[in-house]
Amino acid sequence: MFLSSDKIYLRALEPADLNFLYSLENDASVWHFGNSLTPYSKHVLEQYLQNASLDIYTVKQLRLIICTQNHQAIGAIDLYDYDPLHRRAAVGIVVAADWRGKGYAAEALELLQEYCQQILHLHQVYCSVSTDNPQSIKLFSKAGFEQVGVRKQWLLSADGWTDVIEFQKLF
Repeated sequence: MFLSSDKIYLRALEPADLNFLYSLENDASVWHFGNSLTPYSKHVLEQYLQNASLDIYTVKQLRLIICTQNHQAIGAIDLYDYDPLHRRAAVGIVVAADWRGKGYAAEALELLQEYCQQILHLHQVYCSVSTDNPQSIKLFSKAGFEQVGVRKQWLLSADGWTDVIEFQKLF
């Protein structure tokens, strides 16, 4: 199966993913790594799922669910800010707390990169990682992403300002 490894596979969103997405999006422990500070309602996520089948060329984003080979949803990996003219997209990934630190994010990122190269014919992918997220820094560095800059005091949290590292990978 395409988008599959020995341990995981990536698949399109399904209406049955509502409760899983609800738990992922409302995990406040990871909010400070991104731009969200508020919970999502099930109604908003239902609307999102209704539009999830729209083409990446139309909505400029794609979310895939990361599943174990026994069909357990364990995370999500996103392409967003897709730019077909310049053949690039941003990457985001989140793995449910019980599944972190087991190599699933690395495998999902590898599969997504294959999709980006072979199907979307992207020239590059990029991401922004908070300096207080060492797991993601290690993930993207090991996947061959190069640090290309730092945004100083970019994110504000309860602990104060945090820098963000900009990563980029050219294919």
